[in-house]
Amino acid sequence: MSFTLEQLRGFVAVAEEGNFGRAAARLRITQPPLSRQVQKLERALEVELLVRTPRAVLLTPAGEAFLPEARRMLSLADAAPIAARNAARGTAGALRIGFTAISTLTVLGTWIRTIAHHLPAVELTLTEMVTRDQVDALLAGDIHVGLARGVPASEVLSVRRVHVESLILACHRGHPLAELGRPPGLADIGRHDVVTYAPVSARYLQELVISVFHGAGVEPRYVQQVGQVHSLLALVDAGVGVGLVPRSAARLRLPNLAFTEIDGLRPDIVETHCVWRAQHSNPALDSLLRLTEGAP
Repeated sequence: MSFTLEQLRGFVAVAEEGNFGRAAARLRITQPPLSRQVQKLERALEVELLVRTPRAVLLTPAGEAFLPEARRMLSLADAAPIAARNAARGTAGALRIGFTAISTLTVLGTWIRTIAHHLPAVELTLTEMVTRDQVDALLAGDIHVGLARGVPASEVLSVRRVHVESLILACHRGHPLAELGRPPGLADIGRHDVVTYAPVSARYLQELVISVFHGAGVEPRYVQQVGQVHSLLALVDAGVGVGLVPRSAARLRLPNLAFTEIDGLRPDIVETHCVWRAQHSNPALDSLLRLTEGAP
């Protein structure tokens, strides 16, 4: 069984006009080829779709059942080229984004709004994962782009900085560092227990914290290691110690938390990057990268 879009359009026109002459005029063809189109369609389907009467052309029960399906097929056929062109232009398709938990407080929200406004036809899938897992997912093709930290550019992966911020101190309310009356320095902080980051799941932040203390000649006592910023804040809230966190983490309020500046640290010490495969074939990703090119 095979039929053409022209045959479907001919049948729909006759069914809607109830007259071969008017349907032919609507399609800008003559009546004989229109009659042949409908006849070929009926032979392909092996059913009679239309019945001629002296006053009009009527639908058979088979024609009544087939008409909405014919309209649907024509609608899909009309939409398919538009979808293909949109996908080629990067205004349709799919984007799978991996993100770290803390990037939800900075870059991710802006990206979501940008996609909703400029790329509304793009299907968006968001997956929280640590940086190491994002790299694995990019290499496996499971995500198209990641919001991560500390990933070096390579022949395989392209990297762009999209956000910078400072480190601040998180401590328990009433902690001596919260009541100094001035921003504590790293030497002040090093006299207290410090909660830090796990060397595998949070390598970037772990190495950053170690480097800033080392650069100041301070060797603090690290009491716990965690993989996520919000886990560190929970331990600090429970009174385990103090911790250095990205400034955006101050939005995560817990009952016993206090945040203070750290004296002597530069304001752009914490970086977030977007990472994607250098060789890819996703126009929607190109569109997102172009729309966010000016960040930060």
